[in-house]
Amino acid sequence: MAEKLRKPDYIFAASWEVCNKVGGIYTVLSTQAKTLQQKTKATVIYIGPDLSRESENPLFEEDNNLYAAWQNDVWERDGLAVRIGRWKIPGSPIAFLVDSQPYYPMRNWIYGKAWELFGVDSLHGYGDYDEASMFSFAAAMAVKSFYNYYLTEKNTVVYHAHEWMTGLGALFLKFYIPDIATVFTTHATSIGRSIAGNNKPLYDYFEGYHGDQMAYELNMEAKHSIEKQTAHHVDCFTTVSDITARECRQLLDKEPDVVTVNGFENDFVPSAKDFGSRRKVARKRLLTVANQLTGSDWKDDTVIIGIGGRYELRNKGIDMFIESLRLLRDDERVRGHHVLAFINVPGWMFAHRLDLQERLKKNRRPKSALMQPVLTHWLHNTDSDQVLGMLASRGLDNGPQDDVHVIFVPCYLNGSDGIFNMGYYDLLIGQDLAVYPSYYEPWGYTPLESSAFHVPTVTTDLAGFGIWVNSVVGKYAELKDGVKVVHRTDSNWNEAASEIRDTMVGWLLADDKSRDAMRDASAALAEKALWRHFVAYYEQAYRIAVEKVWKKI
Repeated sequence: MAEKLRKPDYIFAASWEVCNKVGGIYTVLSTQAKTLQQKTKATVIYIGPDLSRESENPLFEEDNNLYAAWQNDVWERDGLAVRIGRWKIPGSPIAFLVDSQPYYPMRNWIYGKAWELFGVDSLHGYGDYDEASMFSFAAAMAVKSFYNYYLTEKNTVVYHAHEWMTGLGALFLKFYIPDIATVFTTHATSIGRSIAGNNKPLYDYFEGYHGDQMAYELNMEAKHSIEKQTAHHVDCFTTVSDITARECRQLLDKEPDVVTVNGFENDFVPSAKDFGSRRKVARKRLLTVANQLTGSDWKDDTVIIGIGGRYELRNKGIDMFIESLRLLRDDERVRGHHVLAFINVPGWMFAHRLDLQERLKKNRRPKSALMQPVLTHWLHNTDSDQVLGMLASRGLDNGPQDDVHVIFVPCYLNGSDGIFNMGYYDLLIGQDLAVYPSYYEPWGYTPLESSAFHVPTVTTDLAGFGIWVNSVVGKYAELKDGVKVVHRTDSNWNEAASEIRDTMVGWLLADDKSRDAMRDASAALAEKALWRHFVAYYEQAYRIAVEKVWKKI
């Protein structure tokens, strides 16, 4: 009996990013679902916020036949609205979208009880704290109701809470139904991210930071408290990389039980048969937009380099990417080569440029550059935008004499942006290099995705992905290994930027055979990060949690 209980029958995974495409956690969950279901053989149910409520969610397909009796009961008995259906991702897992509005009137009681039971300090909560906490509580109450309706202590059940936004629910579920094994994953500590985001030196003085003290200084007490208390009280605590595990030890005073390394699925990577044609289409579109914007006529021998991800100038290394491009522009070795760099980072976009759109429709060779020839979409905050400001300060203005041009694409590349009208991955395949010189990056999906698309990639040893690459290669990886890992600290800005510049020069000077070898090596590295290799860490976490609960019974 005990051995049977070590394998979960039901796995509930709660996250703010279930059926809600916000950031990296969406990628984690949406790519793992198919493999997790296949490997564990459990009924896997994802729980997310019902943000659209009555309107249609394009990522969610409602199914009124799934658990229909309970769905009516949970509303009539508990006053909790739960929409049930399928998350439209590979594996089509079951998804519950919960409406947290009914719990807002009782949030003071909820916070008081959390303090009484678990020492969670919600007194200083602000911003998105209430919204996240009420969703977290609603998700837990939905699982509590489902358990009492369908399941018994004979069923082995795991509740997996992702990030601080779902910690409160995990704690309450542990209180209400202790037979449910609880797992909590922090994808980035709130304090570590806040220290980095406030331009403080996270690494040079790392051993001197105390999580509670920094939470007080940075006005992060509520988020830090729920994260810390959840990590200490759940049956199994995990994080996503060795570098974040170090943060947990220092800032949360808690050693993770398991490092659940992030994987991905490569279903979206074109087959070998289609790869070449898809790459040609992407390059043509990238070059066409750039030429019409800048008044150039660069051909297919142009080297296309890109960075993407969230708009975090320092944390994501966008600032260092721009600096390395300045160094590249001023380097004599680049003469006679053409380099086109794209910064694909969604900003405060106002609208796509009608003048650029009109040029693209006419598709004539441009005689001159458009106004603001570094920008594809207008911004609300053009005068104060950080990327535009840094490009201007470095003189990266796409002058006709420059061998290096930079294009800022401040929108989501979803296929209908008005300029490219192609998805992010459909354009990524057209790049020659990808550069992500992150300062704070618990894992790093963007470099992993680039590698999967056969794009040799630069990252740093401050990113979980970079550390993993070094562990696979057995040394500091070079571009010939498929991924270049740059050593980065709080105090080696110039050296790191110069190393990135030199890496880009190395690509420019490489012959076709060497470039092809680097592309193949990059894809081979990415293959080692597929979920079929990494889902075992999740199975280990669930086994630890279930066995801990079983010992208490």
